[in-house]
Amino acid sequence: MADRGKDFISNSADPKSIQDLTTFVQNLLQQMQDKFQNMSDQIITRIDEMGQRIDDLEKNIADLMTQAGVDDGRA
Repeated sequence: MADRGKDFISNSADPKSIQDLTTFVQNLLQQMQDKFQNMSDQIITRIDEMGQRIDDLEKNIADLMTQAGVDDGRA
């Protein structure tokens, strides 16, 4: 009877179903990786844009202070 149990288990493990499941999981993981990469790229782009805006703001403030005749204390 123990042998019948082993046969039942091996017969119920359909290679096609296992392959389909493996393919499904691989596709799902790839989609998740693509989404995370896209989100990461968007975050990095926004950080770069914010950095540029801060640089522009600092330059504009320095220009305004120069026009107003105020020394900003930088050497």
